Order: sequence, then structure tokens, then C-alpha cells
Amino acid sequence: MSVFNAYMSLSGAIDAEVLRDERLSRRTSYRIGGPAALMVVAHSYEALAKAVSVLTAEHVEWVILGKGSNVLASDEGYRGCVILLDDEFSRMTIDAEDATVTAGAGVALSRLVNDAMKAGLSGLECCVGIPGTLGGALSMDAGTRREWIGRRVRDLVVLRPGEGMHRYSGDEVEWGYRCTSLPGNEIILEATLALMPAERAAIAADMDARLRRRRQVQPLTLPSCGSVFRNPPERSAGMLIQACDLAGTTCGGAQISEEHCNFIVNRGGATAADVVTLIQRAHDAVLERHGIDLSCEVKLLGF
Repeated sequence: MSVFNAYMSLSGAIDAEVLRDERLSRRTSYRIGGPAALMVVAHSYEALAKAVSVLTAEHVEWVILGKGSNVLASDEGYRGCVILLDDEFSRMTIDAEDATVTAGAGVALSRLVNDAMKAGLSGLECCVGIPGTLGGALSMDAGTRREWIGRRVRDLVVLRPGEGMHRYSGDEVEWGYRCTSLPGNEIILEATLALMPAERAAIAADMDARLRRRRQVQPLTLPSCGSVFRNPPERSAGMLIQACDLAGTTCGGAQISEEHCNFIVNRGGATAADVVTLIQRAHDAVLERHGIDLSCEVKLLGF
């Protein structure tokens, strides 16, 4: 693996910012993480394809980061390349007559949801208050326990490394609770979402009600990655952890939230090791007490 060769090959050669040793604590919602050996902020599809090609040739691992809202980065950092999508990936068009939105993977989910509401298009209310980008939301099929953004996908464009672009129709992809059938090495570029015309006031009222519920039960004032574990069928991971008397449990600067036990928050100075310790403690306690093997939905980077 040659990060240096990749850096020299990409610097100034593509439409992108190429950075060395960028701290991941600046790029994740947890505000945790050491340096990434290499970071590429790609401004165009061509730049992304070129970057992936060079990284592959130099045997440098890479990952698409988005806004880092569902990621726990190692205290030691990441020896590979973190790729962020900007500019060309942040375009969005709304066709109110056709009731569709076409958006790049780098579009902020909050912007997508709000602009759809302003256009009188319903179907994305389940994503209100969820941080991150459209690409990240699609890759993990974000939403609630019963409503997922994948159900709104009419078609999807991805980059297949070494092959080029490929278009899926929405029904070619299996969408499920926090999972999809998309291959892990394919990079989502853009998607067209099929929505439904509705009264803007009714959409806004639904979104406001959902946001109020989130604020009432989730610790939104402290850095976190959102829900740590997937909810088991017909059960709440947060309630299972709470029943193990772990609410408020701390390790270093990390804490299992007293407001919602499926959140581990950074109360200041938390390390990735602190968070991992609490994840393991919660998992083991629930397994021992309830016999349920909780599945972690946080993406670990650099471990």
C-alpha cells in the first residue's frame, strides 16, 4: 500500500481537494477520531472515478464518509483514504408535476426533506431530523422502524469501481430495515425518488410532530452517532438496555444516555475506546439478561 504515491498521483490532477492527515474528529458527528492518512473531497463524477482507480492501483483502502453521522472513527485514525462527495454530488432538481426529486448522493438529507415539503411532495417525512446525506441514508435505508427511504426510490445511479456507472430501478434493490442488497463496493451517485402530492401545511405539521417526538426522547444536544443498535423485531433496543440498569453508565467521556439508552453520547473528551467499551457492555448485558444478540448499526472506521 502506498498512500504517498496515491497522494502524489491525485494532487492537482483531478477536480478534488486532496488532504493528508485530516483529523476524523472534525468530520464525524461523534467528534471523535484520529487522522485519516488521505482524504479526497471529490467535486465531480470524473474526479471520484479517477480517485477510486488510483487508490485501487496503489492498494489503498478507501471509504465514502458523507457527513460522518453514523460512524465511529478509531482514536488511531484510518490508514486508508476517506472520500467526501461535494459540488456535482450536491445537485437537486424537483419535478412537482411528476412528483419526483432527483438528488445527488452528497445532498444533505435535511435539505432534501425540507425542499420536498416546500414543493408539496410527501413521502420523506420519516426522514425528518435524521442527519447525514442522501447517499448515506440510502446505503443504510434510513427512516423509522416502519418507514424507509428505500421505498421511495424510483431509480438509482451507482459507480461500479473498474466498470463505470450503472443504473438500478428501485425494485431491483432489496430494501429492508437498516439494510439494502446493494454491493458494498458500489458508490451511490444519485437517486430519483417518487413522492406524492399533498398539502404543504399537512406535510409540515407531520414533520413538526415527528421532530417534537425526537426532541422529547433523544439526546440531541450532545455529540453522538444516533442509534447504536438496530431494534430487534417488535422490541426496542433502548428499552432492553434500560432494563439492564445501564442508563447513565459512563466510561471516560462517553455515556449511555439517560434520555434514550440506545444513544451513547460524547459528554466531552470521549475516545473511540470509551464508546466501544459501552457498546460492548450494553450488548453483553442485554444478551445475558434477555437472550437477545443486539446488532450494532454504527460503522466502525479504522478498527
